[in-house]
Amino acid sequence: MSLRIGITVVPTGPGAVTLVREAEALGVDAVWVPEFWAGDAFTPLAHLAAHTERIRLGTAIAQLGARSPAMLTMTAQSLQRLAGDRVVLGIGTSGPQVMEGWHGVRFDRPVTRTRETIEIIRTITAGERLVHDGALHPLPLPDGQGRPIRSLLPPRHLPVHVAALGPANLRLTGEVADGWIGTGVIPEHATTFTDRLAEGARSAGRSLADLELSTAVSLEFTEDDDVAVAAAVRRHAGGYAFTIGAMGSATTNFYNDAFARQGYGAEVEAVAARWRAGDREGAAALVPDRFGSHTNLLGTDETVTGRLRAYRAAGIGSLRVGLAGDPERDLDRQLADLARLLDLVGARDADP
Repeated sequence: MSLRIGITVVPTGPGAVTLVREAEALGVDAVWVPEFWAGDAFTPLAHLAAHTERIRLGTAIAQLGARSPAMLTMTAQSLQRLAGDRVVLGIGTSGPQVMEGWHGVRFDRPVTRTRETIEIIRTITAGERLVHDGALHPLPLPDGQGRPIRSLLPPRHLPVHVAALGPANLRLTGEVADGWIGTGVIPEHATTFTDRLAEGARSAGRSLADLELSTAVSLEFTEDDDVAVAAAVRRHAGGYAFTIGAMGSATTNFYNDAFARQGYGAEVEAVAARWRAGDREGAAALVPDRFGSHTNLLGTDETVTGRLRAYRAAGIGSLRVGLAGDPERDLDRQLADLARLLDLVGARDADP
């Protein structure tokens, strides 16, 4: 199995466009644009589509609830028609803090919301009249004046990848999605996720091989020096303090639950408690080094190659790589690091 390399980019200036164009020339498979409490994911991808020809264009992730399922589909279809069949619609439910604090949408029944959204996407893109007997999205509204409508666009498959961390959503992803968007995955514990994905796939009469499995990693090459490697590991581990402490409420944090299922429940709770107490530096210091070293590509060529092998062994087929620095300032270094990584992937794929 070859390993696809994509890059995660937050386009904020012309340097990002140059980065993506050069990445495409190097052979990078995809560019992924996130969506959070800043810019949306689709507008930057449309801009990048106009400056590229081959590279896949993925949302990682478009937040469910921020748009109606039909509007989400229309937006993705518009981009798909402009860019050709290069679009991957990555979706996810986000969390209660963002949905209720930013979008004003109740965070409830996330698995049901995901399932119904995908069902509606499939109906629209298949060219069928939109009739959906859903708990969250009954269409047409049963007490309204609407009627079943068919899209005026010709039918065309739209790949849907789902960001899922919990068991139920993982099973749903395996059942109905084209791919999985993972985060914070330690390859040595990847069965925490892939076993549930496989269960869902089997329930639909298919296998894990029918899904594209991806996860996010940061890339940082260091000198062949124990001190330099340790510093990079500690820096990236400490960065998880925000994820653990702030990316969720006191009762709902999907990232923390996922780390707990990978065997780090006590460590995560200690970090979260320190963060809630207002001690940000103390929280960062408590994050295990393994979070930095084993969820990223850090260190020497040899170390990075070892981690690439670990992802491959875990069944991960695609990496969403975050490059150090800013393309407006660090473009040359980012491209050099990317070329170096692609060389290592090529060498790894040649291994017996």
